[in-house]
Amino acid sequence: MSLPNGVYRADQVGSFLRPKALLEKREQAAEGKITPEQLREAEDEYVANVVKKQLDAGLRSITDGEFRRQWFHVDFLRHLAGVELRGTMQSTNISVGGTMPPRLVVVDKIGHPKPIQVDDFRYLESRIAAAGAKATTKVCIPSPTMVHFRNSRETIDEKAYPTLDPFFEDLARVYQEELDDLYKAGARFVQLDDTNLAYLCDPKMRAEAEARHGDANVLARQYAALINAAISKRPADLTIGIHLCRGNHRSQWFAQGGYEPVAEVLFKDLNVDAYFLEYDDARSGDFSPLRHLPENKVVVLGVMTSKKPDLEEKTEIIKRLNEAASFCSKGLKQLCLSHQCGFSSTSEGNDLTEDEQWAKVKLEVEIAKEVWGDDLSI
Repeated sequence: MSLPNGVYRADQVGSFLRPKALLEKREQAAEGKITPEQLREAEDEYVANVVKKQLDAGLRSITDGEFRRQWFHVDFLRHLAGVELRGTMQSTNISVGGTMPPRLVVVDKIGHPKPIQVDDFRYLESRIAAAGAKATTKVCIPSPTMVHFRNSRETIDEKAYPTLDPFFEDLARVYQEELDDLYKAGARFVQLDDTNLAYLCDPKMRAEAEARHGDANVLARQYAALINAAISKRPADLTIGIHLCRGNHRSQWFAQGGYEPVAEVLFKDLNVDAYFLEYDDARSGDFSPLRHLPENKVVVLGVMTSKKPDLEEKTEIIKRLNEAASFCSKGLKQLCLSHQCGFSSTSEGNDLTEDEQWAKVKLEVEIAKEVWGDDLSI
């Protein structure tokens, strides 16, 4: 089988370690020492550089490294009308250090006053074109579920939304509008980053979600319906992927548990083309949920890890790929290889160096070529 447009045998989730000099520029901007325009110029320079590094490493699904963001989700969602940042999230994982993300609160009707990601996409596209590379310009945006899962009824304004059906309808609509803007700008691959379906696999977090939102099985189906509505108006040649993660802040994690509790909803109900799934350690469970994967879809299997600097053993990764393939109706043809998440879901980044990061990416490409051959697009 051929891969969906924009998906590659050696693929990636999205983020890369931010250069220290860029983080310093961001601090200067926060302190008012440089203008937003000057920060943008600096970001442009470093995005151009990370494009070159991705291409040199052998990747063909190219992102901007999320260099313009502090958090993988907040920096997108804060631009929706009716959404404000108030306070910070609390973690149930006591091992997590560092700054927790802001809490997103719905204070009014949700709207999409202007395109959010289009300018970033256009610049990224221009850098890939300038390199003369045959590659996909990949846009990563947070899943619409990120506006709801960690909230409760008290954090969604009751005057704006006396009931939640209109809330979900508005949330789907703003995503439809953003996807339409991106498509018109030339985007042909969009990845939705979703922690929440994976969090519903963790018994403790599942119970906490039920305390906020009711039956977790109903919630999973509700989220599938929300995502499906959000992407329902996409043209046939716009590929949609979804990435599930159990936490990646500074090489830490938030949730654990195999995919079985959401497997049927994930694979049978969601109308996406590709799944980027965390599978780098035992916290993600075994591969048996892949038995639900339809024969026309693919999984980018995150059996390598972005959390640690150590290079994986090729033979072990290939063994795990073959083990996963045994649950897929078309075997290895339905699988690709990646790390379980990006290298820097937040601006702090994971606990490895840039050199170690690129060594891991190059190893991934080498393994993919050994398993599937030199053409990583089929």
